[in-house]
Amino acid sequence: MPGADRLRQRLTDFVKAEAADKGFDLCRITRPDAIPQAPARLAEFLAAGYHGSMDWMAETEARRADPRVLWGEVRAIVVFAMNYGPAHDPRAVLSMPDRAAISVYAQNRDYHDIMKGRLKEVATRFAVRAGADVKVFVDTAPVMEKPLAAAAGLGWQGKHTNLVSRTHGSWLFLGSLFTTAELLFDDPERDHCGSCRACLDACPTDAFVAPYRLDARRCISYLTIEHKGPIDPELRPRIGNRIYGCDDCLAACPWNKFAAAAAEMKLTAREELKAPGIAGFLAFDDPAFRAFFSGSPVKRIGRDRFVRNVLIAAGNSGDRTLIAHCLPLADDPSPAVRGMAAWALSRLMTAGEFRQFAAGRNEDADADVRVEYERARTASP
Repeated sequence: MPGADRLRQRLTDFVKAEAADKGFDLCRITRPDAIPQAPARLAEFLAAGYHGSMDWMAETEARRADPRVLWGEVRAIVVFAMNYGPAHDPRAVLSMPDRAAISVYAQNRDYHDIMKGRLKEVATRFAVRAGADVKVFVDTAPVMEKPLAAAAGLGWQGKHTNLVSRTHGSWLFLGSLFTTAELLFDDPERDHCGSCRACLDACPTDAFVAPYRLDARRCISYLTIEHKGPIDPELRPRIGNRIYGCDDCLAACPWNKFAAAAAEMKLTAREELKAPGIAGFLAFDDPAFRAFFSGSPVKRIGRDRFVRNVLIAAGNSGDRTLIAHCLPLADDPSPAVRGMAAWALSRLMTAGEFRQFAAGRNEDADADVRVEYERARTASP
């Protein structure tokens, strides 16, 4: 074996051994030009408006579509995965209307912190060993990690557009290391979805316009996390009690049967986030929200958007005991909260009760709030 090949082999073995040592479940390597189809697919996604209000996707289109535009010196991309598969069925809470459903990935510490800390450890040791430059990314830069992960052989992008692994199912956090070092590349994984459409059929809001094509504007994860304004009234009842993200398409994947036994690094959810009560969250002011979700990815959406989501869950609950918890929020400083309080109360109160409550509230300073009251009054028999 020529000297250059031996060096590539040693460095490849080294980075994979470091990944395993730091608790990553999978580590594979791909070339920077491994996703030539990405630019056209991303352009089509953006042109259709499927990105919703995520303007940053369009602003970074060129760098996102091609790793070589993001960093011209990159010669190899190492992709890492960590399994976060739950020990329980995350859909069980959906049958508890007085409880809130928080996505599995957000029931622990912020995965960005967990992944990035370990990636930096790997990168530091690898850079010294290789004498090369490195950059690490965990959902913090315009990197298309799922297509790169598929190209590296970690799995394939399923019909729900998420990565699926034959050994870890759909429950994978991804991160990447870009380097100027020369490494050996792994073979891509082929698609193993076959005729299965379990993930597509599981979506509560019909967000998949076709297999492998997601319209984020209808996705509960987008609506409850990324979307800042009022949520489409037609979609609110379908959200149910999901207040942060949605695991339905992931949980429906048959390949998950391998995930539970595959990872030694299973992250343990905070008990108070597995099936928390809706009422307690409705009382959150900003300090209480920040304190409760300290170190959690939920904290990033802010108190107002979070309480907006909780009010949707309250309105869908059918639990009249929540009326008393929603009433103060009708006068909240946040228009997003006031408007959703109006919707929730219109669902929990009788028509007569709501008309009496809403009398005189059509003069709110915010146009969206006025629309909520008008829409609710019109809908009430």
